[in-house]
Amino acid sequence: MNLNAGIPSGPLDKKWEKHRFEMKLVNPANKRKFKILMVGTGLAGASAAASMGELGYNVSAFCFQDSPRRAHSIAAQGGINAAKNYQNDGDSVHRLFYDTIKGGDFRAREANVHRLAEISVKIIDHCVALGVPFAREYGGLLANRSFGGAQVSRTFYARGQTGQQLLLGAYSALMRQVDAGTVTLHPRHEMLELIVIEGRARGIVTRDLVTGKIESHLGDAVCLATGGYGNVMFLATYAKGSNATAIWRAHKKGAGFGNPCFTQIHPTCIPVSGDHQSKLTLMSESLRNDGRIWVPKTKGDTRAPNQIPDAERDYYLERKYPSFGNLAPRDVASRAAKQVCDDGRGVGPGGLGVYLDFGDAIRRLGEDAIREKYGNLFDMYERITDENPYRVPMRIYPATHYTMGGLWVDYNLMSTIPGLHVLGEANFSDHGANRLGASALMQGLADGYFVLPYTIGNYLASTKLEKVDGDHPDVRRAESVVSERTKRLLSVRGKRTVLSIHRELGQLMWEHCGMARNRAGLEQGLAKIPALRQEFWKNVNVLGDGLELNQALEQAGRVADFLELGELMCRDALEREESCGGHFREEYQTEDGEALRNDEKFCHVAVWEHRGEDSAPIRHQELLSFENVHLTARSYK
Repeated sequence: MNLNAGIPSGPLDKKWEKHRFEMKLVNPANKRKFKILMVGTGLAGASAAASMGELGYNVSAFCFQDSPRRAHSIAAQGGINAAKNYQNDGDSVHRLFYDTIKGGDFRAREANVHRLAEISVKIIDHCVALGVPFAREYGGLLANRSFGGAQVSRTFYARGQTGQQLLLGAYSALMRQVDAGTVTLHPRHEMLELIVIEGRARGIVTRDLVTGKIESHLGDAVCLATGGYGNVMFLATYAKGSNATAIWRAHKKGAGFGNPCFTQIHPTCIPVSGDHQSKLTLMSESLRNDGRIWVPKTKGDTRAPNQIPDAERDYYLERKYPSFGNLAPRDVASRAAKQVCDDGRGVGPGGLGVYLDFGDAIRRLGEDAIREKYGNLFDMYERITDENPYRVPMRIYPATHYTMGGLWVDYNLMSTIPGLHVLGEANFSDHGANRLGASALMQGLADGYFVLPYTIGNYLASTKLEKVDGDHPDVRRAESVVSERTKRLLSVRGKRTVLSIHRELGQLMWEHCGMARNRAGLEQGLAKIPALRQEFWKNVNVLGDGLELNQALEQAGRVADFLELGELMCRDALEREESCGGHFREEYQTEDGEALRNDEKFCHVAVWEHRGEDSAPIRHQELLSFENVHLTARSYK
């Protein structure tokens, strides 16, 4: 497997500019001759499709939702980072670069992260031009707030619905190109197979989710912007439709999978309330600007929170990490919450919760000011819990929220399969072992608006592509694979629902490959998941038919892929014998319980190669080098 990252030579802050000049271009009159397939129309996919359509390429965009507006990107609440330094508080491109590298626990490429920081300043201007209604200060200037892992205010926001507003901006740009005829939109189509011809990605096989029809779509390049795979845990903050099928199908066709065990646990989610739940709800990290996190100092203290005096409260993040306080990075804050709950000081049913308290902020700023900042988030919390967060503290607990792992890509966002480009959360590239808050939107829009439109032109201008049609043997073979898989899922007719098996997989993953991991647990997971996968294929019951709207069939295909991906995640976590970022191996920690990296053996990207159903995958390495930052033990104290 070729893992040449293709990082340009030269000074770090000149690499992207130099690379843009050196890349080959496609003549404007020739762009319309190329067809690009874009799978996924969230922030990364919609922005990329709109940008490439604007350039003149012929783009076909696919989403399994009925509209791109329903992409999970709308769920992002808190904001988007950019090194504008509007607050004059010491921010810069280099500081954003360093905070991101450090936040990822030194497991990301310097060149990719610096490019992201450079582009961040352009994203805000571009989105304002699209009409995104960012919050503004009294004088009309764009407002900022702070997020975890940073000591400056660089996060731009639209109240508690930043992702939705950014997606509406990208959607408007996309639909403008649909109207212009440069983009063809295919809603309610799910990608089920990648078509690879002569070693290059040339198309996809989709299933029309309304009629069940299986179709092939061919082009000159394929782009995947299908988001993360956190729903492998079952209980997560993702939309229930979010899945790994597109990237997993590509992986099984030869695309390397980078760092699959790097999953992010978000510290501020509404706690699990019972076995009836099928998903969890995020409370934005922005709430940690004004909310203070605490638990009782005494084990088993069941008094109402307002009856516990301040002297008997443990504001544990402020105590342990005084420099960052409640804005410690997500992995650090999540582990700290787990530690106090494991110590018997958790709150709420089952003791799996901590308080997020706005009492001090309301007394200092007034309820109206807090309502203006976070009103929609407070309303959402009250609708779900029937508790008024203006009167009593919120209860929160960590939950799966994001995946830093994904398909491996080079500096041009191309996977190990030539012609297959991967954007946003679907790739592994920018966040290392832990993503900082408000950086997901930044990466998705950077990839879509500013990176891929350049780099895909370089691929098309450098590659001689023969015309292919639907009669090509590789196309027919891919269609046959999808048809046979569909028939197999429908033919089992067992006694268990897809949901019950997915829930069992999620419990296995959370227990053995969740917030804390160890060798014994991971080995148990690797023993149990294949048995559960066997149970799935022997005893799952998928009702209905393939040639109709059949959500049970959709879910079955996605869970079948999760059952394979979950095993790879455990295998990757077992092989990485260190703790870094969101990957916390209990055997590798400092005396005070912090992550203990092993830079000598694991300062690399683990890239897995699929070798067939009955063969163990092969682990490759892309070594990481740090020339502009020093590898140091991460500290937020």
